[in-house]
Amino acid sequence: MDLKLFFDAIDEKLASEALPNDSLFNFIYVNQHKMPEKEGLDIAIIGLNEIRGNNTIDTSGTEQIRKKLYSLKKGVGSCNIADLGNLRNGPSREETVVRIKEVVFHLMEDNILPILIGGTHDLDFGQYLAYENQEKLVSILNVDSRFDLEDEKEVSANAKHIHKIFTHEPNYLFNYNHLAHQSYLVNPSALKVMEQLNFQSFRLGEIREDLKRAEPLIREADMLTFDISSIRNQYCPGGSQSEVFGLTGEEACQICWYAGMNDKLSSAGFYEYDPKKDIEGQPTAMTMAVMIWYFIEGFKNRKGEKGFQTNDFLKYIVSMDSAPETIVFYKSQLSEKWWMEVPNNARKGVYDRNFIIPCDFSDYEKATKGEVPDRWISTVAKTSS
Repeated sequence: MDLKLFFDAIDEKLASEALPNDSLFNFIYVNQHKMPEKEGLDIAIIGLNEIRGNNTIDTSGTEQIRKKLYSLKKGVGSCNIADLGNLRNGPSREETVVRIKEVVFHLMEDNILPILIGGTHDLDFGQYLAYENQEKLVSILNVDSRFDLEDEKEVSANAKHIHKIFTHEPNYLFNYNHLAHQSYLVNPSALKVMEQLNFQSFRLGEIREDLKRAEPLIREADMLTFDISSIRNQYCPGGSQSEVFGLTGEEACQICWYAGMNDKLSSAGFYEYDPKKDIEGQPTAMTMAVMIWYFIEGFKNRKGEKGFQTNDFLKYIVSMDSAPETIVFYKSQLSEKWWMEVPNNARKGVYDRNFIIPCDFSDYEKATKGEVPDRWISTVAKTSS
């Protein structure tokens, strides 16, 4: 694939601003006059200015985010990052989604993690479609104050994109975890749908009580899709639907740190920034830039925790009083994180990637008391359906 056919170069004025030598800009391969080479890249930033899913948004958001991101410091450690520029819109919104699919798939095939910035939240459908030909099931982490499960024709595309993902054929969605929904913005019927599908959701209040409880859900994800309207408007007045209540900027950055550290996660998207709603100093663009910075820092700190039969993991077998007879747990000696083994009761080979799922110490404690962890039950229900 010739990537330069899909992208517009970065505005020269933006890329030529005088920045200190230790600024992140000086450590990014920026598409100014020439598309960066893919060889050796770890992360590729992709700007999106497609707004036909919610045409009230201004298209200049990616420029504002880049200004703030470029000005941040390099951080600790190293990885090779390229800013590919802005993806050119297709003749229709649907064609833009197809272009996102093709570009994201192409990058992931070369083991490059794409970070999508800007545009409307429905564009994550293209991000999801990029996994269609990978012959594996996918787990999604969505951070949003709403569920976006509408199915009526009259509503905007960014209000029904999750419904579109749930009903897409072929179905290769294994798990969907939702963080930071606000109960007064969610139809109770949507919660019932989540329960029926054995998908998990953590409302804002639960995250506020203990964000670490959400870490196993974040660690399970193949792709992250983040609607910045889930962040309270004190931090993100430029979120297209930001409310008085929501995540703090610090909580959003912590989620991004966990997501970046997830060895399994292979794409991330940050959507719904409307610069014309932002205020002096562009605090929304700054919040998004810092979120991306923390995601990148998390990426640099990945441990490569994939081989559960290696000496990096301790194996614990817990005997149960009733079915199942035993539950097997793994604890990483690198990160102290926990995983749990779940029987594969469905088609062999299809669910192998999800055979060992992230959990936490409380799941192990629960099993030692003779109780089957909820994560074990919900995963068995999904693989048996």
